[in-house]
Amino acid sequence: MGVKGKRMEAALQQIDKDKYYSVSEIVKVLKKNATAKFDETIEISVNLGIDPRHSDQTVRGTVTLPSGTGKSVRVAVFAKGEKADEARKAGADIVGDEDLAETVQKGELNFDRCIATPDMMAIVGRLGQILGPKGMMPNPKLGTVTTDVGQAVKTAKAGQIEFRNEKLGIVHAAIGKASFSEDSLIQNINAIIAALKQAKPEGSKGTYMKKVKLCTTMGPSCNLDLEDI
Repeated sequence: MGVKGKRMEAALQQIDKDKYYSVSEIVKVLKKNATAKFDETIEISVNLGIDPRHSDQTVRGTVTLPSGTGKSVRVAVFAKGEKADEARKAGADIVGDEDLAETVQKGELNFDRCIATPDMMAIVGRLGQILGPKGMMPNPKLGTVTTDVGQAVKTAKAGQIEFRNEKLGIVHAAIGKASFSEDSLIQNINAIIAALKQAKPEGSKGTYMKKVKLCTTMGPSCNLDLEDI
């Protein structure tokens, strides 16, 4: 068992592990315990009452956080011609077609989000084994395969995040920075919870949201009171 540092011990003393905090309470605690020398990320973990072994119980989607993520997002767009120009004007960091595919095949993924126009999917499809495991494969259901690349780029830059359950039915997501105001963090928490509720699969029976925890990058986790959301 690892030895806890003094900073972690101090943070643990500020948290009641058996308590379920309201959204406003949990934000105050997290911000108070974010004492690292960098701006810690606030992370949420939601244990869902789904059976990931069944394809009809997959929880996946996107949500635009009202206060953004606090992170600069690099966006790559597979497009050509006018759509490529549209992507550049919207602020895309990397734009290309075959040349961009060659770069990705070399393992150079200098971006966080990937968008493609429908006519580029023949090229992008060859990159599935590279982009897929990293959660960056363009998908029409997520709005990342679209003819409106300008809006897709702006949305990604504005703080849109993707979420997807893991094998154990848990969704993890970063929802802001410790430096955010309390109101900003509360808005972001409410936004992702609402998005997860909306994404509830029809095949899910019983309790859908079983447990929600939040933590900072270097801090202990706190339980969120589900009745408060």
